Amino acid sequence: MGVDLDPSKTNETQTIHVHYWAAARSAAGTGGDELSVDGPITLAEVLARAIALHPGTRLPDVLAICSTLIGDRPVNAEDPGDVLVPPGSSVEFLPPFAGG
Repeated sequence: MGVDLDPSKTNETQTIHVHYWAAARSAAGTGGDELSVDGPITLAEVLARAIALHPGTRLPDVLAICSTLIGDRPVNAEDPGDVLVPPGSSVEFLPPFAGG
């Protein structure tokens, strides 16, 4: 008997890597989080889950002004409810930076 290696047929939990930079890192109290997922989720869900991991912080306010990258792709102009984040992706939250 062979082993079926089709990833769409496994129930294995995977991860989305969330990274916070500058003020977002300060607000979250950490440089990042790992979100366990069973498949793709929306960026809106990534945001909701990230905020839920850090209750009572100013993270929601900071994330609201952040630029967002999924991998190396900016997604700022897109509706977070329409953007799918596949397992294994990294989501970067970059607050506005002063200086240049």
